[in-house]
Amino acid sequence: MATDSTHARSQIDTHPDLMALRGRYAEASAKPISGLIEGLCLLTGLYLAISPWVVGFTNFTGLRVSNLITGIALAVLAMGFGSVLERTVGLGWVAIAIGVWTIIAPWAIAGPNAAVTHTIVNNAIVGGVACALGLATMGLGLMGGKARSR
Repeated sequence: MATDSTHARSQIDTHPDLMALRGRYAEASAKPISGLIEGLCLLTGLYLAISPWVVGFTNFTGLRVSNLITGIALAVLAMGFGSVLERTVGLGWVAIAIGVWTIIAPWAIAGPNAAVTHTIVNNAIVGGVACALGLATMGLGLMGGKARSR
């Protein structure tokens, strides 16, 4: 017998712990710092996507494609942080992974030919910012609980 989820609600939806967790994330996402982190993450992703053309990654086609794809992924992730924080706050580690990949990508993709200062400096700075914003996003889920316990 198939169950019809439109007629029966699960008891977990009204569980007090789940309701408290949702409230904590709603409280954290309402803080101004949340919007700042989400916006900076979006801008970082967009810059990462266009940085090969802004900085001028000549003869680094693979690195251009990598930055474009990871930049778009970071921007989409940031839009998720902004719209449904309670479901995406646990994905802050993805922004950190994108940041780490951005830092090591010049050597991983271009190899020893990556010894061009502007590609390395650009990716190192953008990757570091992405890592910091990923850590900040992960900390957003803790903000609501700390404010309530004071």
